[in-house]
Amino acid sequence: MATVTLSAPAKINFLLDVIAKRADGYHDLRMIMQRVSLYDHITLTTTSTPGIQVTSNSKGAPDGPKNIAWKAARALCDATEWQGGIQIDIIKKIPIAAGLGGGSSDAATVLMGLNDLLHLGLTERELMHIGCTLGADVPFFIFKNPALAEGIGEILTPLPLMPRCWIVLVNPRVHISTPWVYRSLQITARKELNTLPDIFTSPQQIAAFLANDLESVTIPAFPIIAEIKELLTSLGAIGAMMSGSGPTVFGMFTTRADADHARDEIAKNNNWFVETVETI
Repeated sequence: MATVTLSAPAKINFLLDVIAKRADGYHDLRMIMQRVSLYDHITLTTTSTPGIQVTSNSKGAPDGPKNIAWKAARALCDATEWQGGIQIDIIKKIPIAAGLGGGSSDAATVLMGLNDLLHLGLTERELMHIGCTLGADVPFFIFKNPALAEGIGEILTPLPLMPRCWIVLVNPRVHISTPWVYRSLQITARKELNTLPDIFTSPQQIAAFLANDLESVTIPAFPIIAEIKELLTSLGAIGAMMSGSGPTVFGMFTTRADADHARDEIAKNNNWFVETVETI
């Protein structure tokens, strides 16, 4: 029996442009994606009993075959014809269905972790190819770098090292359906795209570039998102925006002290998920 425990980070989107709807029903996107220091913890263990078992401490994350971590392990075993037993135990810290990529990160971590634990020898590109069959964000977490993501999110270009930012994540614990958001988005013409800088030199420069087309759908239906953005700004955030399809909103701060102060002020008055993280 072999075992390893790994950390699966969350992500935020500094940019989410929806360019056009595709013939296959998906959308062409342009995103700047950045990992942050909020982690699920995943323990992988080989067992003498064939098959894949998944357990999670979260009621919102299913055990067994419905969990994307199980699907990742199954896809890896099918691709390599590995037939042993695998136990996957997940301690969830990343809110579920929050626009933070927790499920995709779990899947990517399982792929990378099992590749090492089982000595399968797959390359990063091969793991990313498997990951793309599981979800558009999975390859980004295997990529492990700040990235410009295009296509449906699977075409990744590394970005120069981004300046360190302190981030306050605020999730108001409302449910927003990602498929509903994209179905509701009105695209009348191909979007004109702003030119990306060659390098981001400061948190302020990133904050000035923040944009998320999906807010045009979510804010009218869920005004709490706009209220949280305004609250973060009033507490000193240099920029605030919804991540992904929401409902998590993040505020950017230049110091840990400022971020922690905003976190504490928000937490003492609301029953929301609120956490300070940094970019990684």
